[in-house]
Order: sequence, then C-alpha cells, then structure tokens
Amino acid sequence: MSVIRVLVVEDDRIAADAHAEYVRRLEGFELAGIARSGAELAAFLRLGGEEPGRGASAVDLILLDMNLPDAHGLDIIRRLRGLGLPVDIIAITAVRDLQVVRSAISSGIVQYLIKPFTFPAFREKLDAYRDFRRNLVEQASATTQEEVDQAFASLRPATVAALPKGLSAETLRAVSGVLKQLHEPTSAVEVSEALSMSRVTARRYLEYLADRKSVLRTPRYGTRGRPEFEYTWARTPPGR
Repeated sequence: MSVIRVLVVEDDRIAADAHAEYVRRLEGFELAGIARSGAELAAFLRLGGEEPGRGASAVDLILLDMNLPDAHGLDIIRRLRGLGLPVDIIAITAVRDLQVVRSAISSGIVQYLIKPFTFPAFREKLDAYRDFRRNLVEQASATTQEEVDQAFASLRPATVAALPKGLSAETLRAVSGVLKQLHEPTSAVEVSEALSMSRVTARRYLEYLADRKSVLRTPRYGTRGRPEFEYTWARTPPGR
C-alpha cells in the first residue's frame, strides 16, 4: 500500500506543529505540508489559475480545522468537492455544534475528531482511515458488497467499551491487519510471532474475530498433540 500524504490545515501554530508531529509518528503516513489559512490551503493545492486543483495530486488526506481566520471549514469542503478533487478530509476541530457536524458529514468528510484529544485518539482515527483506503480506495476498479461493508466498518472501529473484558481495540486492529495482509491461513502461533505477543493472547483475539464471522476458522491437519486451528480473513468468493 502506498504512503498516505497528509496536509495539516490549522491556524494555531502549536496545534499545527503537534498534528504534524503526530502524522510523522504514524506508519504509512507522510506529512505533505502545513497550511495555516484557507488562502495557504488554496495556494498549496493550486486552486487558482486555469487548472484549479493541480496541487491536489500531492495530497491524499487533509486534516482540516473548521474555524480558519479567513474561511470556514464547510466552505472549504464544498469548494473542494465542487472541483471534484480526489482528496479525503478529516475534520479536526473544537466545533461541537450539531448542525456543523451534520453538514460536515453530509459534505463527505471521512472522520470528525473533536479537540482536545490525545495521540491514541488521533492514531485510532487515522489507522481507521488507512484501513478504509486499504479495503476500498486502493482496490481494483470493481468491488464487492462485502468489501464495501468492510471499508465503511473500518471507519467505525470497535471501541474498547464494546469489546469483551481484556480485549483492546488497538490490538484487535493489529491482529485484523495481519490477517488482511495474508492470503494464506495462519495460526495463533504465527500471529503471536508477527505481533510479538503471547500465543494465548493472539488466540483470544482470533477466536473473537472467528465468533464474529470476520475470519474463517478451520482445523490445521498434520500437527501432533492438541488440535490447532488456522485463521483466514473472510473474503467474498470470486463471482459473488
């Protein structure tokens, strides 16, 4: 999967630098730049001139503050959508007004992150977006219903409160990520080695995913002693 290039749009210098540093700390993401106003955003994306949006090819994702000194985030989103630019947007803002939230969602943002927040909360949103791109955006020209469902589900990952006691959403995403990348069945031992965790812990997460029908669980034959299972991420068979 290609690196996701991120443009931080934030007028507060401290917040902008913090968000940029957060991006640098995430695997699979690259900081494309920082814009501190609507005008700087327009200049970065080259929205003026005869070919508006020529600079958008250097950006995959915009982290957008909704209250900029010279523009409102909703107006920026509408302009980008009106130009048909293939750029995704995550709203990162202190705005809690329900009407603004609803308008932002209807305008096509992929996530809404309310300030203040911690790095783990930031990472969760961007990890979910990365899974979304992996499941849908970077697929072939055609897709299946299951792939579409999985893509949208990845934008709303399970929270810790929704998981059984002792399971974390972050570790669940890590285990799911390993399975999604593999095309061959894998065992709890192999997952535990890939993620540097105990075999018992890996099996708990794999069994949880199997019970939810997110992975297929089948016996692994040819092993001695206690029967071992292998797990495969559930994919729609060809032709369906």
